[in-house]
Amino acid sequence: MLFLVAALLLLGVVLGAVAHAPLAFTVVAAGVIAVWLTVFAARERHARRN
Repeated sequence: MLFLVAALLLLGVVLGAVAHAPLAFTVVAAGVIAVWLTVFAARERHARRN
């Protein structure tokens, strides 16, 4: 339960920060995160096959 509260608090802080950031910065940050997650997923899939 404490983990859930901490996760929701962190989500609120992050969404609050994004709401005050310029749209261009938000889009670039989202793109960087998406690329990072794609690379991570590809590496994990490749590691499990070998």
